[in-house]
Amino acid sequence: MSENDKFINQSPEIPEFIIESDEEEQIRKTDVEQVAVSRRRSWLRRILKALGILAAVFLALVIYQKWNYYYRIGVPISCTPSENIGKLKQPVKQEVAKVIMTSDSILGVAIDMYAIYGVHANLEMEEPDTADTSVFLYCRSADHKADGSYLGSLVINGEEKETDRSRLGYMAMANGRQVIGISRNDKVKRFVKDKKGSFFRQFILVSNGVKPYHFYLRGKVERRAIGRIGEQLYYVATRHPETLWDFADALCEYGFTDAIYITGGTDYGFYRSQEGTRHDIGSPDDYPHKKWKGIIPWLVFRK
Repeated sequence: MSENDKFINQSPEIPEFIIESDEEEQIRKTDVEQVAVSRRRSWLRRILKALGILAAVFLALVIYQKWNYYYRIGVPISCTPSENIGKLKQPVKQEVAKVIMTSDSILGVAIDMYAIYGVHANLEMEEPDTADTSVFLYCRSADHKADGSYLGSLVINGEEKETDRSRLGYMAMANGRQVIGISRNDKVKRFVKDKKGSFFRQFILVSNGVKPYHFYLRGKVERRAIGRIGEQLYYVATRHPETLWDFADALCEYGFTDAIYITGGTDYGFYRSQEGTRHDIGSPDDYPHKKWKGIIPWLVFRK
């Protein structure tokens, strides 16, 4: 068979045609787009998850810092702000108005202690008259600067004079009752303000029977404090110049639960016994105080 005959007898190839419709093309495009969208959503979920974790960490950090600021103050707390508010809400204890003075020497520190009974405390801008028989004890309270502004939060009869949490000890007075405590929290101050009471802040001397690690006041001068043993409130004064550390150490050793500093270690004041007899604290030659008249907030205990 010749080559020509082979060519003539060979079956012709039938070409194969693939026809793609517009619909199939559209489906393929849609599938590609869905894959792209799915990938974008996956990345978006990852980003949102990461942002959520960062937000949770940031919130936890803020909460911790706030807790640390208000509650980690370097000393244990004997009475929370809520517990002190509960005490201020209790009925006034009915007892005879009197101040009983005792003296002692602890760790070489000579102190006079004035146990206060049957009276209520308040802050007053006018120094009491020595002839006012309703006054059973009075002393200084909050510190002030030379320009008349106050150091530490101060509320008098519901009027807020200063907001300053730099001093963590406080005394609160409302509903005929008074408490002292240690806290940076302003819950007690707000309660007292609403009740038209009084409140001031001072340095910590003792908190839950423990003194702070350091004090801001240096040197030896006469020292004074408001402290409590159990629920009994005392005004305490040293008879000689003492460092604040030695004074606080003596208060701890004697058994004070809490104590806060009172400025004006040599300032005149007085107390009355059960019979109503006035006894001077300091020199009466210093009475009345004229230099800071109308500026000094006096802590006054009246029957």
